[in-house]
Amino acid sequence: MDKHGNKEQSTHDFRLSLVDDHTHRHIWSVKFTRFSFILTVITVVLIGIIAVFCAVAYTPLKTFVPGYPDSDYKHLALQNAMKADSLENTMVLWELYSENLRRVIDGEEPVGLDSLVRLASSSRSEGLTVEMARSDSLLRQSVSEEEKFNVSGSVRNLPIDGRHFFPPVKGGVISQAYDKLIHPYADITAPTNSMVMSVLDGTVIYSGWDEEAGYTIQVQHSGGIVSIYKHNQQLLKKVGEKVSAGTPIALLGNTGTLTTGDHLHFELWYNGEAVDPSRYINFN
Repeated sequence: MDKHGNKEQSTHDFRLSLVDDHTHRHIWSVKFTRFSFILTVITVVLIGIIAVFCAVAYTPLKTFVPGYPDSDYKHLALQNAMKADSLENTMVLWELYSENLRRVIDGEEPVGLDSLVRLASSSRSEGLTVEMARSDSLLRQSVSEEEKFNVSGSVRNLPIDGRHFFPPVKGGVISQAYDKLIHPYADITAPTNSMVMSVLDGTVIYSGWDEEAGYTIQVQHSGGIVSIYKHNQQLLKKVGEKVSAGTPIALLGNTGTLTTGDHLHFELWYNGEAVDPSRYINFN
């Protein structure tokens, strides 16, 4: 104890050495204190955490994280969405059938199917708009939740397999299917003046008349996707207009020289290559 009554303080140093067991020659040694040892351990742990975080966030290793959606999950979600749309159409048809059956039982005049469809569409239009807005909000929230492991801050551009396409024509029937070599598009038959709708959100890049294809409209979508609609009776959108999935863009018709009846000539392009629309769209 010194003259001021304070205890003598000493700094303890440590040395880690690597020694040859036979010759006792010092091969390597390092000198450190308690503070430097703790600081080194903390630094190594932080570097390890950052390395693991970067590996998970920026490499395919993130697909092994529990809860992260993989391609199978997205494909299943797409199939379920298509089935739900088909079930909704079936329910509407049954409701129309029930209404006509009630009229017959009550002795009233049966209403034609076209009139019933228009009546049902007008009564459901407001509710359908609200439901579509709610579904779109839920879908955007789901996509944001899927992106919680993406720290890049950018919105992920989903591949074509991960998109939910809207049918270009409700109740249309494919009269001639896609063939990669002979017929790289799909012909869809439906009554004249049926609504032709955009399959995805996008921007109109062409809207005009072609001698062979008639009234034609093309929509550019994100992710390198382009949809083309030909032989229309009337076009409802102009070049540069933004459209949403399910938005009417034309009326189905039989215009142009390369047509033999009322139908929609529908093409789907992905990264500059025509693809089979039936792989991604439920036309029933």
